Amino acid sequence: MSSNSTDDVCAPDDTLCIVREHQQAVIIVPTLLLFSTLVTLLALLGIALSRHYSVRNRARTTATTRTHHRSTHRRSQRHRQRRQLQGIDAPHGLNPLEHEELPMSVQPVQRNVKPTTAAVQRTTTERRHGAFSHVTALPLSFSIKPNETVSLHRARMDHRDVVLRVLKDSASNSEKQTFLGFASFLSGLGPHPFIPALVGVVSVQSPLVVAVEELQHRDLLGFLWRCRQVNSESGCDMTEKRIFTMARQVASALEYLHSQGCIHGNVAARSVLVGGDLTAKLWGLGSAYRWRTQPGSPGEVEVMELRKWQAPELLARTTVGRSSDIWSFGILLYEMVTLGDPPFSELMATELLQYLQRGKHLKRPANCSNSLYSLMRSCCQWSPPQRLSMSELIRKLQAGEKSANGRTVLRVPEPIDIEKYLREAGYGEAYNYAVL
Repeated sequence: MSSNSTDDVCAPDDTLCIVREHQQAVIIVPTLLLFSTLVTLLALLGIALSRHYSVRNRARTTATTRTHHRSTHRRSQRHRQRRQLQGIDAPHGLNPLEHEELPMSVQPVQRNVKPTTAAVQRTTTERRHGAFSHVTALPLSFSIKPNETVSLHRARMDHRDVVLRVLKDSASNSEKQTFLGFASFLSGLGPHPFIPALVGVVSVQSPLVVAVEELQHRDLLGFLWRCRQVNSESGCDMTEKRIFTMARQVASALEYLHSQGCIHGNVAARSVLVGGDLTAKLWGLGSAYRWRTQPGSPGEVEVMELRKWQAPELLARTTVGRSSDIWSFGILLYEMVTLGDPPFSELMATELLQYLQRGKHLKRPANCSNSLYSLMRSCCQWSPPQRLSMSELIRKLQAGEKSANGRTVLRVPEPIDIEKYLREAGYGEAYNYAVL
């Protein structure tokens, strides 16, 4: 029918006429069909994209909510931890266990003016995070090299005697950060029965203060010197059994430091404090803090003036480890049995390394038992692997404590000659070892 109508309109050989007659069926209709197909595909694509972004946004919202909850939980947990801190009165905004470095709010102070005792007392008692009373200067044992940044005071805090390490107003910002870093280090160690307790810190306002429990007999070196006299004060008698007991207490503290990843680096009688009941507590932790923050750099004081207590590897500037403290512990035993004599007194400090390289060792003190001298020698072996381990040392000290003589009192009739001691100990100058 269609073919006949076309033939009626167009001549059989008129191709152009035939195309025009079939234009709608051949071109327009397919074009419309293609266009509608494209529109349908675009609509489906839009729906798919809309669903994808909706799911993604829901997932992002869920993750954000979870992150917020976790962050809130962490903050709540840290807040609970700060409220549970013991051994240090931490001010708001400073958790000493985290070793944070915060900008300090320091009150304006007058430079080049020496603070009086009354001024120290007034500024410390006004702190909301610490109340010190009866503040007085701490008397020194003998002539010392002055410390440029720290002064020492005695005080009362919470009905107990404390020693205050007060940072001087002239300290630089770097020295202030080091002072606070040391306070954080002490707090991070936690409590131990044979380490002096940290009882308070003033860390936000000037002057910065670290308060540590005071032990009645102060440092062991001075205590040993007082025990030399025949008519010594009551409770100052040293026996071999007492040596084993006090040495075991120091070794327990040293073992604890090693378990915390610390090297003490300054084990000696000057670094041990003695309580009223003759309990010995290991102090001198300034060197341990320097080893922690600056490995391999014990400090100028130890390098130049404490060589006679140092292990050969420390004298030779080679690898230093926990066994280096074992060597120094052997020297501590020598100090205790001699009531405070310096080790290697016949040598110059600069001669000690060559002396030890020749196979020489500590001479046996008078009135020293075989068991005690054997223990010294086991600690002071040239090769670190040949020295006693800490567990072996403690075991031998416990055994010696049970069998040692607890009746015979050690005496040295001659009082200590400070100048001679400093010379024989190898000190360049006297200094206050309690500050370390």
